Amino acid sequence: MSKNIVCFGEILWDVLPTGRQPGGAPFNVAVHLHQLGVPARLISRVGDDELGTELLDFVASKGLGTDYVQRGKTHLTGVVKANVDDANEVTYKIVHPVAWDYVQHEATLDALVEQAAMFVYGSLSARSPATRETLYRLLEHARFRVFDVNMRPPHYSKEVVKYLLGKADLVKMNHHELAEIMSWFGHETDKAAAMQWLATRFGLQAVCVTCGADGALLWTNNQLYRAPGVPVQVKDTIGSGDSFLAALLKGWLAGQEPGECLRFACATGALVATHLGATPAFTEAEVHALLAAQHVS
Repeated sequence: MSKNIVCFGEILWDVLPTGRQPGGAPFNVAVHLHQLGVPARLISRVGDDELGTELLDFVASKGLGTDYVQRGKTHLTGVVKANVDDANEVTYKIVHPVAWDYVQHEATLDALVEQAAMFVYGSLSARSPATRETLYRLLEHARFRVFDVNMRPPHYSKEVVKYLLGKADLVKMNHHELAEIMSWFGHETDKAAAMQWLATRFGLQAVCVTCGADGALLWTNNQLYRAPGVPVQVKDTIGSGDSFLAALLKGWLAGQEPGECLRFACATGALVATHLGATPAFTEAEVHALLAAQHVS
């Protein structure tokens, strides 16, 4: 087994008031994994157009391979219009259908996923039948499945999210998503009880819930871990949750103590929020420096 982490799903352009920037949660997670020294691969699809070429060039510039990013002639490269009027709560208008809605299943993808240490996927890429079918097939080949919930209305359904929960080993969501998912089951419980219930209901090894500036919670091994938020001057939160997940998975893969994984992940998400855009360059040393400064203050 390799130490690769394979990220599956959307790659697109975030159109911001300041211009367009590459994005898409699986792509962002892959970039941040790579920056943290974890080999990552991206499975996605772009259009055979100028925006697609520019995206592929950007992927390569971040040190990621483009071998598993397909190109299609029938649909345009993905675009999302982001509204950043509230820096702490970005909203998105996601164009549909686009190239990443048509990720085709290939035998080479099965082999890639089988050899990977982890397989990361979200609910957004499952909005269309073609990519959803490919995802479902690849899930059967994965050793350790990480569900980055990422529910973007109206691009998800209860049935699909429940199915993806049932396939997961580790699930990461934000506190709004936790509340919505628990409402589907008629549960209005506190976060800790909800996380424990989800872990039992879906046979999960871990449930992680991010709480914005209030930090994050992790339920694993029948124990709840908490990490406080790291206070920073926020420029925007785009990509913050994705970098958080990348950092959490790095620690998990290295066998670090869960509380330590969580603290490192919170600091990584906070650091990214001090920059504009989803994939700013940063080093692991900068994350540790931010953590150290928090303990001093």
